[in-house]
Amino acid sequence: MTSTLKTSLVALTAAAVLAPAAHANGELNLYSSRHYDTDERLYTDFEEATGITINRIEGNADELIARMEAEGANSPADILLTVDTSRLERAKAAGILQPVDSAVLETRIPDYLQDDDNQWFGFSQRARIVFYDKADVPNPPQSYVDLADPAYKGMVCHRSSTNVYSQTLLSAIIENHGEAAAKDWAAGVVANFARDPQGGDTDQLRGLVSGECDISISNTYYFARAIRTDVDGLSKEAMAGIGWVFPAQNAEGAHMNLSGGGVAAHAPNRDNAVLFLEYLASDQAQEYFSAGNDEYPAVPGVALSPSVAALGIFRPDAVDLSEVAGNVPAAQRIFNEVGWK
Repeated sequence: MTSTLKTSLVALTAAAVLAPAAHANGELNLYSSRHYDTDERLYTDFEEATGITINRIEGNADELIARMEAEGANSPADILLTVDTSRLERAKAAGILQPVDSAVLETRIPDYLQDDDNQWFGFSQRARIVFYDKADVPNPPQSYVDLADPAYKGMVCHRSSTNVYSQTLLSAIIENHGEAAAKDWAAGVVANFARDPQGGDTDQLRGLVSGECDISISNTYYFARAIRTDVDGLSKEAMAGIGWVFPAQNAEGAHMNLSGGGVAAHAPNRDNAVLFLEYLASDQAQEYFSAGNDEYPAVPGVALSPSVAALGIFRPDAVDLSEVAGNVPAAQRIFNEVGWK
């Protein structure tokens, strides 16, 4: 098959997901740990296009995974949506997902953003990058490795070691640089802390505004959201004093956190579940991940929202996220060994 014909067929298939279809009716039971009101648009558009009613159960990712395990073969879940590769891999390891054979997903979602066994697929991304006080840091870190430089002693704010974003970042450093180098890095960052790890990503940005720290790590969508709309403690005037660096542009590239999902192992509405995942890979849904929640689309070439585009062009780390997720236990051990609270 020629590449042109293959592209055309995929485009037609993706478009069909959004077209009203008499056979595509019934229900879809969605278990989701995504907590964004803006996702409502995704659900209503899918329901209107297909006639499928989405029944949602929302909660903490770990609780939803445990619930699906406990429900076993009697689980009503059709889809699990969650944030971070480590949780998607945890769901796979728990046996609550199943492989999906879809030409749409295979072609539209890059290989490194999907499970090797097709049990989960990524649909949106957030870059985890360096933010800094422009007035106090004339030479900000240009890589994750630089965060451990003694020149930044007493300047760095970061989340706790129990946070999945912290765990996945260290897991990626293990994958890219080796476990010994990763341990040295973690110890160096601990030595550079301005305060004990605390709070969420928005709190790391607030730490820059308050002057508690000069350098922090956060996912891009928190910053982009503050550009687009009012966020408590992050006024537009305060935001103007914050600079950012996409790390490791001359090395592995910027670390990416993934939001994704898969079809439940015992999905009672499997066809509808696959159709929903294919819909999430459509241009319409991908654009809304960016416009509605300030995320980066997983599908290459999809337009970015102005707030996301304002951050600039960068090279992401294309490391296999399945391999990164496998390093989480080693990452947690390193955190414990170096005293990263």
